[in-house]
Amino acid sequence: MSTEPVPPESTENAGAATPDAAGEPGTADTTATAEPAEPVSDATAAPGAPADGARTGADAGAEADADADPVDQDDSAEGPSGAEGDGEAGDGEAGDGEAGDAEAAAQLSEAEAELAAQKLERERIERRKAEKAEPIVSGAKLSGKAADLLAAVRAVEGGAKPPATVFDEPAPAPRRPAPEPVRRPQPMADVPSAHAAPPAADAVEEVRRVLAAGGAPEPLAPQAAVALGEGAEELLREDPWQLLRVPGVRPEQADGFARALLGPECSPDDERRGRAVTVWLLEQAALAGHTALELPALTAALGRQAVPDADAAVQGTLAEGEALAFQDALDEPGAGQPAGDPAEGGEEGEEARPVRVLVGLERYALAEESLADALARVVNSLPKESAARWEQITAAASAGPAELLRAVAGHGLVLHTGGEAARAEPAALLTAARSLGLRAVAACHTPDGRGRFAALLGEGAGDGAVVTVPGLIAGAEGPGRDADGAFALDLLVLLDAPQLDVESAAMLAESLPDGARLVLSGDPAVLWSAGPGRVFADLLAARVCPQVASRTPDPGPIGELVSGVGIGELNQVDAPGKEIVIVPVRDAGEAVHRTVQLVADSVPRAFGISPEETVAITPGHGGAAGTRALNAALKERLNPGPGRFGGFDPGDRIAYSPAPGRTVQGRVVTADAEGLHLACAGAPVVVPRERVEQTVRHGWALTAHQAVGRRWPAAVVVLPGDAAQALSRPWVYTAFGRAERHLSVVHGVEQALPRAVAEIPAKPRTTRLPVLLRAQVPASG
Repeated sequence: MSTEPVPPESTENAGAATPDAAGEPGTADTTATAEPAEPVSDATAAPGAPADGARTGADAGAEADADADPVDQDDSAEGPSGAEGDGEAGDGEAGDGEAGDAEAAAQLSEAEAELAAQKLERERIERRKAEKAEPIVSGAKLSGKAADLLAAVRAVEGGAKPPATVFDEPAPAPRRPAPEPVRRPQPMADVPSAHAAPPAADAVEEVRRVLAAGGAPEPLAPQAAVALGEGAEELLREDPWQLLRVPGVRPEQADGFARALLGPECSPDDERRGRAVTVWLLEQAALAGHTALELPALTAALGRQAVPDADAAVQGTLAEGEALAFQDALDEPGAGQPAGDPAEGGEEGEEARPVRVLVGLERYALAEESLADALARVVNSLPKESAARWEQITAAASAGPAELLRAVAGHGLVLHTGGEAARAEPAALLTAARSLGLRAVAACHTPDGRGRFAALLGEGAGDGAVVTVPGLIAGAEGPGRDADGAFALDLLVLLDAPQLDVESAAMLAESLPDGARLVLSGDPAVLWSAGPGRVFADLLAARVCPQVASRTPDPGPIGELVSGVGIGELNQVDAPGKEIVIVPVRDAGEAVHRTVQLVADSVPRAFGISPEETVAITPGHGGAAGTRALNAALKERLNPGPGRFGGFDPGDRIAYSPAPGRTVQGRVVTADAEGLHLACAGAPVVVPRERVEQTVRHGWALTAHQAVGRRWPAAVVVLPGDAAQALSRPWVYTAFGRAERHLSVVHGVEQALPRAVAEIPAKPRTTRLPVLLRAQVPASG
């Protein structure tokens, strides 16, 4: 299926739906002039059903009673078959016309032919004059490595995904649109927190001179000054490959920069290049979620980057302290060769033990070790006498919460799994703990999650009972810290635990005082954290603490559909109230048109859910039906304006990323010399002018990673044909699960959807946490 953006056949909002990820104009569809009737499928059909199969007998009833259908029918629209018939008739007429034109052309006089040629020449001259009058685009004259570097800079500034596919499996020949950008993992900050101070102007100017000497574009200077810190100019002159530390720069681009600076001294076997490429590969692995890489995988990747001696490059990186190496045992003693086996060279009385050698950046390696140490302390420091305080409450609790209460009463660390409905159990736990007089707090990853969980507690919970994880870490929310710097808590209940990356988890666990209890609760089937690590999944696999699985299913047709996806089944679901609707589409242009129609018209009319309560979810930012194209079309329909401040107008719905991997929704209030003024989760936020492009996007349409941790009354999941390769079971589970009352699936991937649900699980991540935990905490039964 073509990935070129095709505008909807309706003249309404056609201009807003045409831009693609690269900003190139879309191509018009000239094969049909009439807008086809909006396709409506039987609400009981599975999302994976083919488009033709979706239009069954229920369609006739839906068309007869349009008011019962959540998808509007255009009053002036013609059926698809009529549109196709018109197109075929037009083709036949065009054939007759071509024959007539040929006869007329043969009868043209020589003078008429000369006049026609002069007319064409005048038109060509006028076009060239118009092109010369257009504004000159910065960087248009660059070529070679300078153009590549400028493209990398603009890609990063525009939010495109940095090159994090080094360790992916070989991609098929057709290249799909770029997935959503992956942010550099860093500790999260609170929304109102101040941004880091920009580098000094003289430091940026010095870096700019070095970049110019190496043929690099000037826009790279501020980022290089920030990434390399003090003395960036001197560092780049001594080691040009340090340019790889700037996000978005690739090895081949750094090689061109080094050749320009070093001249004949530059060579592929330069040890500086080997070290820089090794660190770059480990950074790309972190962007993909790994906290470390197995040595064979790292050396193989170095070979693909034309490093002549991969082993020497790794050893040089370790010797300089830029990375750390680890040997982790894979199995318990006795799993290897028997004692004294001559094949293994073992000595008598010894047994071989398989190990794996890992290499990782110090930042993530130390965070993982600190997390394991802190969790071991939580498990082992629980006072034995504290369980007696819980006995009376656990005896009176209902069946679901009672199991969780008993586990928490006797253990310092407890894992709780379940869907949205299962959040009632940690809510009952928090209420019981606070009734005992314990200092108990629940933490959610998003303000929306905080509000939904606080609603479960009711008015008796008291102020400060529910906080956000960023606010708790930053000290802006929660009970504060004691004299030792630990949280003043007896119990911390962490919701949406799969979203916890290794650095944030280490900060939280290290801040718990001795004797405090920690409960991690979440749905293990959703997408993992944006930062490196898979803390919740690793803890479940390590089995070092009690695990309580909720038996409370999510209600309704949407809950039934999502539960099936979680176990790899895309089931047909009975949805008598049109809770689930499938809208088949032929291409990305139609997908954009149908999405706008659903968000702005159909869903509000059928369910009374406003566009502000509806979210569109798509696999990536780029492509003809990515967030950029969808947001452009939705803005044109819902809040048109000139976009005078960085493309934004007052009233625009936005997605603000104050820290990598973290997104909060809000609205544009105004703009002035200070920057863009937003209202996010009830708090005013001012984004400086220079950071708007990097941190603020329009927010009517989001990716599933941006939407995780939130729920909306209605969700429109957009699956254009070019998104088939981006689908996986966790992605589908997360996207479908964002809807509370109504789910529309704009379906253009045919059988790729059921195939993804059944066959494509979460991609593995290389981490060390399970091994570290088993070495410190005995396995729990």
